[in-house]
Amino acid sequence: MLDATLKTQLQGYLQNLRAPITLIATLDDGAKSTELRELLADIASLSDKVTVDESGSDSRAPSFLIAKQGETRGVRFAAIPLGHEFTSLVLALLWTGGHPPKVNAEILDQIKALDGGNFEVYMSLSCHNCPDVVQAAALMAIYNPNINTVVIDGGMYQAEVDERQVMGVPMVFKDATLFGSGRMTLEEIVGKLDVTSADRDATRLNEKAPFDVLIVGGGPAGAAAAVYAARKGIRVGVAAERFGGQTNDTMAIENYISVLETDGPKFALALEAQVRHYDVDIMNLQRADRIVPAATPGGLVAVHMENGAVLHSRSVIVSTGARWRNVNVPGEQEYKNKGVAYCPHCDGPLFKGKRVAVIGGGNSGIEAAIDLAGLVQHVTVIEFADALKADAVLVNKLKSLNNVTIHVNAQTTEITGDGQKVNGISYKDRVSNEIHHVELAGVFVQIGLVPNTEFLKGTLELSKFGEIVVDAKCHTSLPGVFAAGDVTTVPYKQIVIAAGEGSKAALSAFDFLIRQPVDVPAESEAEAVPA
Repeated sequence: MLDATLKTQLQGYLQNLRAPITLIATLDDGAKSTELRELLADIASLSDKVTVDESGSDSRAPSFLIAKQGETRGVRFAAIPLGHEFTSLVLALLWTGGHPPKVNAEILDQIKALDGGNFEVYMSLSCHNCPDVVQAAALMAIYNPNINTVVIDGGMYQAEVDERQVMGVPMVFKDATLFGSGRMTLEEIVGKLDVTSADRDATRLNEKAPFDVLIVGGGPAGAAAAVYAARKGIRVGVAAERFGGQTNDTMAIENYISVLETDGPKFALALEAQVRHYDVDIMNLQRADRIVPAATPGGLVAVHMENGAVLHSRSVIVSTGARWRNVNVPGEQEYKNKGVAYCPHCDGPLFKGKRVAVIGGGNSGIEAAIDLAGLVQHVTVIEFADALKADAVLVNKLKSLNNVTIHVNAQTTEITGDGQKVNGISYKDRVSNEIHHVELAGVFVQIGLVPNTEFLKGTLELSKFGEIVVDAKCHTSLPGVFAAGDVTTVPYKQIVIAAGEGSKAALSAFDFLIRQPVDVPAESEAEAVPA
């Protein structure tokens, strides 16, 4: 099951086990059970602290429980956790065996104090957003005996997925009720469960001393700004809703100079690690609500957060990035995660053998259509313009596929459903004005990005597209407030460009700071100072 390289790596990891563990398997006569039996045998062969017990009787077969020796509770995988979930498997083994997680003590204390619950996490092995959620739910079950977690591969349990209307992953149920969907960090999940955490966060933030540079947003632009500012030896803070920004949702990164190839979540972790190296004050899970300019030249800018906290700084860099643009038609919001999706890599496997549509004829849309065509029965591409806008090589590849239909001059008018899930899409032919309806099970929206600037309206100058207007040195219309990255009017929304703009913004902020007036002692006071 595991190749020689993976076995060698896993054997090295399992040396960190401090206590014996048991893999309690529930198996049947199917091919997947045979695969799982082989995987568990491989794992057990690599450490004398791991044993396999095939006496499990769980309702899901195949599945296996990772438990401390002598116990019958822990983390259950109704899956063969390879692919993106291999790391989740390794961590669950190590944490159950007593190896400490790289989580701060405050979060672990919060987990231990949570009320109990039964968590079911639906994922797919090709989903790069799923491991964060899987690992968070696994950690909660390991450190809180009142919490049970089951990780379920939607591709293996298709009937269950259909019955529960799981149309997007990761999707989490708590006590059989939908708890959340999409990528969530451990801090987000614990914060949602711990209802008093927001008030504690606000109190903690209000107590912070003013910063020299406060960066709002933690994507590539914000991370670069933090590094450049911190290297000046000044007090720097980052308030980020989600450190890494859009890179967390990016499958592959192959055009960041000096990094031949990586994936988005790894890149986001590397960004945060470098920022932390410079002792920057990182405040995660924080969303800005408004910015109040300094009352006097050189005064403090106030950044009000949604949880009620107020942070103060001598200068501010806004790098809040952008998000997927909605098509804004009836049915989109009603059926989000019920057939309406935005990540073909994550959710594509859930539509295996079904008919889907992709809205958008740019590079992202055509790449999504090509990817999906290898999984689903049929793909319908809907493009508003009179021609596909993607690169010619992608368009030619798409047209070579025999299970793809392309409609240009097509305006999406509605995403339809049966009340529980998507069942079709309607579009208007912009030449004939005729309305057409296509029956299908899923719609992937791929029509670009919209800047995260709603909280800035009426505060500083925005373009007609909602982007922050900046000059060549990242100055905004407010003194002491700078901006960088995808949230600005700078063209070409690319990671490397955002990082460069973030660096530039930090240098501009530092230049602003050193040019602010300072109080100089009077001559008589200066003379009184001993040499």
